[in-house]
Amino acid sequence: MAVTVNEAGRKGGLTVLHNRGRAFYSRIGRIGQAVMRQRYPGMATVWGKKGGRPRKISLGGIMGEKDK
Repeated sequence: MAVTVNEAGRKGGLTVLHNRGRAFYSRIGRIGQAVMRQRYPGMATVWGKKGGRPRKISLGGIMGEKDK
């Protein structure tokens, strides 16, 4: 049975989530946001006014927790 790239990525992401927890994803998200702001100063506001990216399912939803 072949696994698509999308399925493999999701499985890997869920494994990391269960092994390292939500705090890991929060930390790397903050790091990524800081780098994005350094590379593109002032653009976060512009992109935010355009609506940003559509929301995906939250990590709490994946782990069966309520969103905060």
